[in-house]
Amino acid sequence: MPAALPPGDPVPADGSPPPAVRAALPARADRPLGLYVHIPFCSVRCGYCDFNTYTAADLGEGASRESYPDTLISELEFAAGVLEESSAPARRLSTVFFGGGTPTLLPAEELARILTRARELFGLVEGAEITTEANPDTLDDAAAATLAAAGFTRVSIGMQSAVPHVLATLDRTHDPANVSRAVAAVRGAGMEVSLDLIYGTPGESLADWETSLREAVAMDPDHVSAYSLIIEEGTAMAAQIRRGRLADVDGDDHADKYLLADRILAEAGYSWYEVSNFSRGPGTRSRHNLHYWQDTDWWGAGPGAHSHLAGLRWWNVKHPAAYAQRLAAGISPGHGREVLDDEAVALEHLMLRLRIAEGLDLAEHAALDAAEPVTAETTSRLVAEGLVEEEPLVPDEVHPAGRLVLTLQGRLLADAVTRRLAG
Repeated sequence: MPAALPPGDPVPADGSPPPAVRAALPARADRPLGLYVHIPFCSVRCGYCDFNTYTAADLGEGASRESYPDTLISELEFAAGVLEESSAPARRLSTVFFGGGTPTLLPAEELARILTRARELFGLVEGAEITTEANPDTLDDAAAATLAAAGFTRVSIGMQSAVPHVLATLDRTHDPANVSRAVAAVRGAGMEVSLDLIYGTPGESLADWETSLREAVAMDPDHVSAYSLIIEEGTAMAAQIRRGRLADVDGDDHADKYLLADRILAEAGYSWYEVSNFSRGPGTRSRHNLHYWQDTDWWGAGPGAHSHLAGLRWWNVKHPAAYAQRLAAGISPGHGREVLDDEAVALEHLMLRLRIAEGLDLAEHAALDAAEPVTAETTSRLVAEGLVEEEPLVPDEVHPAGRLVLTLQGRLLADAVTRRLAG
């Protein structure tokens, strides 16, 4: 792998990767390449959110909602130039994911225009997965039809909860009734539907969470994401909890709600493929999210977006105005970059692979330079404690040393299992 670079190493104005990364690119020609497109606008900033989002309609030249698509397209053009100058092997995009923020606060025609330019610059593999996140209140039949005509294949709808008081605590302003309307619009346009849910909100009972799960399942989505609420420092919700206005999150409550989600979703025909993600089958998994968990490459476009290419990671300046100014000057919007050292690579590989249903390929992990050996004694203990499945540990032709796959109990304790295996 390329030699380690310290976090925050400056990104050169032309965006060129270090020589060692350039040399590593040809060996990754057969790995998928994804594109993440960040739309930083929201109508209301939710109290739990620490994403790089803004409620102002106009954030300066090149960063208003009207001008932002052109600014974003200029980064896509810059990216294509960087890859060409780096002599990187040509790779068409396997996935494109529009996230935010609320991408659908931009007109569907603008999202379509951004996607069209990405297709022109990079190309798309046959059957590419093209997703946008959407707030239920911002999606109707006409918008869904425009997205589908442009090539979008999937919409991830921010349902979060079906219970009004839970939505109010989360500062979510959408009408719960609009979720089913948005699902119908997406279905009517021929696209796949994913529903995003959050559990563990202060004041949410187990019955509230069950209501949300059952209403989600009743809409028959292709995919469900069920995320535990994490209180991030600096958010409005963290301040409310610190002042005693809201109860703090409770780990036992989160565990009970995860177990309930797994049971209800399994009964409805959904299986887990990542700790927080469930799908009808392999064909409806989020391939873009799998890029992040399986060490593929992606370019992140937009303010604050992160990218990865052959071991190199970099991230853009956060404020949309500063982002726009750099691109207008013809220089990289990158703010800092790093290449992890061998020990960090091994730890991350362990952590991410354990989160997915395919599990940790023990032979692949052992081949990493700084990986801690996973002994038979360790795996036997984990099996005995009910944290990993026994059957996948049996070697086969594809996995000559077997795989480490978490049980349901292991998923609840994924971080603890990772710490034990990391030594």
